[in-house]
Amino acid sequence: ERLVGSEMCIRDRQKRGKVMRLTFLGADHEVTGSCHVLQACGKNILIDCGMEQGNDVYENQELPVPASDVDYVLLTHAHIDHSGLIPLLYVNGFRGKVYTTEPTVQLCEIMLKDSAHIQMFEAEWKNRKAKRSANNAVVEPLYTMEDADGVIRRLVPCHYNTIVEVCEGVKIRFTDIGH
Repeated sequence: ERLVGSEMCIRDRQKRGKVMRLTFLGADHEVTGSCHVLQACGKNILIDCGMEQGNDVYENQELPVPASDVDYVLLTHAHIDHSGLIPLLYVNGFRGKVYTTEPTVQLCEIMLKDSAHIQMFEAEWKNRKAKRSANNAVVEPLYTMEDADGVIRRLVPCHYNTIVEVCEGVKIRFTDIGH
């Protein structure tokens, strides 16, 4: 099988037909906008869904599946370049669980609401500025406070160093690795 872009595919050596595919969508050529898709056990799992910060030098790939087909998000930590687009994923139909550590849940409750506030404020500011220049184009925020709250309700706090079964065939464990 030929792989496209930045993908890695692992086949089952016992020939049971099981395949795991990892696709690198964001932070592939840079250190911001982390987003990876793990397809395993018939599930679509995102590992992070981060917002670009600074100059957007590289164009990240689109999700290979609709947001509504994403089953889970595994959030490595709360930094906006790892978590900041999860509310946009929610806007586009994601309704799965977001697994992360307890401290990350606590931080995301603050940071995602703050990011939504910034999105809303910037859209409002751009719309006021456009009215002064007779530009009638309306700018919508990437996501709102309600969208951030929708994601926050889907956060699943996990203890460090504890194996968590996400679904049949997929188990995770969060550990400190020092980022």
